[in-house]
Amino acid sequence: MSAIGYVTIGAVDGQKSGAFYDAVFTALGSERKVDDGGWLGYGAIGPGKTIMDCHTAICPPYDGKEARAGNGIMVAYQGKSPDEVKAAYAGGMKNGGSDEGAPGFRPPEAEKGFYAAYLRDPIGNKLCLFCVV
Repeated sequence: MSAIGYVTIGAVDGQKSGAFYDAVFTALGSERKVDDGGWLGYGAIGPGKTIMDCHTAICPPYDGKEARAGNGIMVAYQGKSPDEVKAAYAGGMKNGGSDEGAPGFRPPEAEKGFYAAYLRDPIGNKLCLFCVV
């Protein structure tokens, strides 16, 4: 099985998207490692401040066209606990996100298993924040 190397997400307004992703990723144990010429890069908290230390890049599209959310595309980021998922969701919502499903178990009647929240970033990219308990 192969692991995801990194994810690139298009942004219209780097500052607005940066505030959203700063809040989401800080709650999940990541930090902004790169902020250079419209490119933002996020990776695990700790040493390393290059794009190679990042799991996610936020930037204008390479083709020069306007960034827009992909229909049916979703990126899922795993947290360690329901509290991390809730904090990431709340941070995203306070920084330009929109709700696609509040934190809770899926299915809702479950008391353990898949715990998730769904939201969209400032331009409409869909994220899942989840943990397994």
